[in-house]
Amino acid sequence: MQASYAETFQRDMGCTEAEWLGWLPRAVGQHPLQCQASSAHITIGVGHLQLRWQVMPPRVIAQIRLPVLRMHFQFEGLSEQERYAFMRHFDLYTQRGGG
Repeated sequence: MQASYAETFQRDMGCTEAEWLGWLPRAVGQHPLQCQASSAHITIGVGHLQLRWQVMPPRVIAQIRLPVLRMHFQFEGLSEQERYAFMRHFDLYTQRGGG
């Protein structure tokens, strides 16, 4: 988890689009969510988050192929603390570990 989150940033997530769409409703918590093709709009208080994603070629490590979904985050009308609170829940929900 990061210490702060910029208003706009990008990250790669190791999941398929189908997995992502299954996680998304719970990842945004109680915030209203509107999904469209390859994007979502989340209302957070008086501000919002616009998410856009793009399926990328898989990451290949030896014989392992990992899915890659490139995520673009665009917050508007939220303070640094509000972005942090939202992303803390989002990151904890979408975090995947190995074992």
